[in-house]
Amino acid sequence: MKPRRATGWPPANLTQKCLSGHGHSLHYLLTNMTVGVKPLPFNGTKQLEDIPDLILGAGVFNYQYHENPHSLPAEEVLRKAFALGIRALDTSAYYGPSEEIVGSALKKLASEYPRDSYFICTKAGRFGVDTFDYSSQAIKSSVERSLKRLNTDYIDVLYIHDVEFVAIEGCVEAVKAAFEMKAQGLVRWVGVSGYPLDFLLQVATTVQKELGQSLDVILSYCNFCLQNTRLSAYVEKFVSQAGVRKVMNASPLSMSLLRNQDTHSFHPASDGLKKRVQEIADYCAKEGVDLADLASRFVFRKWEGSTVFGLQRVQEVERAVMDFWTSRSHDELEQKDEAMFNEVKNMFGEYYNETWPSGIEH
Repeated sequence: MKPRRATGWPPANLTQKCLSGHGHSLHYLLTNMTVGVKPLPFNGTKQLEDIPDLILGAGVFNYQYHENPHSLPAEEVLRKAFALGIRALDTSAYYGPSEEIVGSALKKLASEYPRDSYFICTKAGRFGVDTFDYSSQAIKSSVERSLKRLNTDYIDVLYIHDVEFVAIEGCVEAVKAAFEMKAQGLVRWVGVSGYPLDFLLQVATTVQKELGQSLDVILSYCNFCLQNTRLSAYVEKFVSQAGVRKVMNASPLSMSLLRNQDTHSFHPASDGLKKRVQEIADYCAKEGVDLADLASRFVFRKWEGSTVFGLQRVQEVERAVMDFWTSRSHDELEQKDEAMFNEVKNMFGEYYNETWPSGIEH
């Protein structure tokens, strides 16, 4: 993919100074230069193709990521995200209090940002670590709860959540219920989410065959990032074999794997992969580059479409948008990024494109 050229960001002399060794490191500047951040483009229309390249992942407003998610500044985060053109958010009935926290924040922001100025994506079918209910009634009840929690009368994108944990017959039943709600106007577009790409494709083709209509969206996580780019090979398959309109990417930092800080304990990656990531983080640090920033720019440069980023602080929102614009530059930084992308790929070695088991046998 040829990167789109940015206008107005980054400042003309920013990357020149960073790469020549003058002034602060790029990491420092991206962390601290937050004044005058250029918003992402948003044309004000709300068709499926208008969902922005950067989606705010609200799964971080959850006990899995934070011991007290209610203490997070959700209202300020959403206000900043909307102001910077991140006019879409992603949550789930499974994400603890996330929907309630987001809904409360959206209610407070209603006078500034009416409902028709942003997209809401949520999920149904998974309700706990080992709790799934894909029955038609459960899906419809879940959506009704989500509507109340999110203070809205419709959902833009409804995903059937983590389909690999349920037999394919159950997936079809759940999608059928979602299609019925789409016909009623409660849902605009229907999709499925999950990790194993082969099974996601199987679900999509089965839905088209058995229900006579295609899924609108596929969302897969950790399958297009600095460590794993397998999703790119499936986009055309989803479109040509199953009639899917949009394929979206999630977790560009691979659920906390691709960063300097410790990986979350729940992460299913192998010990070997985690150790290799630490070596790569050390290499990036020696180059004056933050691993998370490099991973973000990799996705922005290489993935053509929307990506869900978990953002729980105002500063994280600003940094993500700055990474977006920096990744659109055509200068020395682009050359350095490309060189580091290649070096990191080589460093991953046998762990590049390594995946982990997820779901039941099908």
